Amino acid sequence: MSDLLDRAPPAPPAALPVDEPMLSIDPHLHPARIIATIQALGARIEERFPQSGLARVAKQQLAIAQNTLARVEWVKKPILWVRAAVGFVILLIVALVAGVAMRVNVPGGMHFAEVIQAVDAAINELLLLGAAILFLATTESRIKRRKALASLRELRALAHIVDMHQLTKDPERVIEAGREDTPSSPRRTLTRWELSRYLDYCSEMLALNSKLAALYAQTLDDPVVLAAVDEVEMLTTGLCAKIWQKLVIVNRAGG
Repeated sequence: MSDLLDRAPPAPPAALPVDEPMLSIDPHLHPARIIATIQALGARIEERFPQSGLARVAKQQLAIAQNTLARVEWVKKPILWVRAAVGFVILLIVALVAGVAMRVNVPGGMHFAEVIQAVDAAINELLLLGAAILFLATTESRIKRRKALASLRELRALAHIVDMHQLTKDPERVIEAGREDTPSSPRRTLTRWELSRYLDYCSEMLALNSKLAALYAQTLDDPVVLAAVDEVEMLTTGLCAKIWQKLVIVNRAGG
């Protein structure tokens, strides 16, 4: 009992650090690394399936990725001539309005109804001028939006092209090789292992396609562009889900 009393009390647990800074991880996508990954994937496809349609699509994806990188860099920069032209037009409108306002002579003895009518007309004119100025001020963002949407349409079309290449890759035909084909059946020369690699390459291409689209979401804070990026990501995710279902069937057949 005395030994227990003589023991020193246990040390309190160390306090957890409060507001400890996170590791220095850059949360942004790096276009150059995406390009390098696409190049490596294209080389892998060419080595595994030389002269194949998927290898040609991989080269097309690399070209689209390089164009996307150039467009993203262009979107980041301000369009100086547009800003200068818009600023000049807005200043000209303000100067004209100020000049007209200074020349307006308000006659005395106006009735209350006439004053209300004049104020209402002035408010309408100011609202129209404000809408015109807002339209001019968003000219640069609309130009960049048009560029981004054109690139996103290319990425959406590329995703459908990849899906077309995996469409006829039926895992059941590989598992049950004894089935008789019709005269119009596509040629199926891939082994089970080659089919799994082919489908995996298609899945990787779709994932990289989604990352290229995400570059615009990282660069532009435009609701229309963000919605288009979400559509591309949803499309690629849905197409990847179909490929994963085939991969599950192939892997189960392989034991």
